Amino acid sequence: MAVPGRRNGVMDDEENEDDNALFGEDNLVDIESDTPPHLRALASASHLGDAHALGLALDNLEGSIDQPVEDGDTALHLCCLYGHLDCVQLLIERGANLEAKDEDGAIPLHDACAGGYTEIVQLLINSANNAENIKRMLETVDAEGDTPLHHAARGEHPDVIGLLLASGASLTIVNLYGKIPSELPEPDTEARRILEAATSAVHCQ
Repeated sequence: MAVPGRRNGVMDDEENEDDNALFGEDNLVDIESDTPPHLRALASASHLGDAHALGLALDNLEGSIDQPVEDGDTALHLCCLYGHLDCVQLLIERGANLEAKDEDGAIPLHDACAGGYTEIVQLLINSANNAENIKRMLETVDAEGDTPLHHAARGEHPDVIGLLLASGASLTIVNLYGKIPSELPEPDTEARRILEAATSAVHCQ
């Protein structure tokens, strides 16, 4: 899973320099050499959030829209990771798999939740075919046992947390480190308060 410095809304100068290293002349992304040549246009458009370029790349794509383009990430993973709402919409319209897993077992919803991109999270949930698919997405765990709610909790994104809870996300799934979502935010944060209140309500039922 690629992890840009801005993933959780925090970026220091060193991280900013690392991100800028992605971009070369003419604002084109310097795609890693391990990205297959036929997927480089798709990867570049996904990084940049250029919906027009993404559409052209998809029109000329040889193979599946769900092919990994970088570090096991599909184009949909990358667009969710970087918060490119228009590109996410386009990829979904073109049939991108909402449940495709990257090399760490994460689905695009994990990336959108980690970044705190509420509109993208809502779009992904709304685009699921039925309640069963939504439940499966919400309960998908990555290589560390984290659900999308764990990612939103760790990033302290209260709006995303509220949306996931309203959609039926589980508060009791334990990750590989023995943590449930409510234990991940820092104390005295809004995210922590929301999760602890919701967890207490579940235990009282």
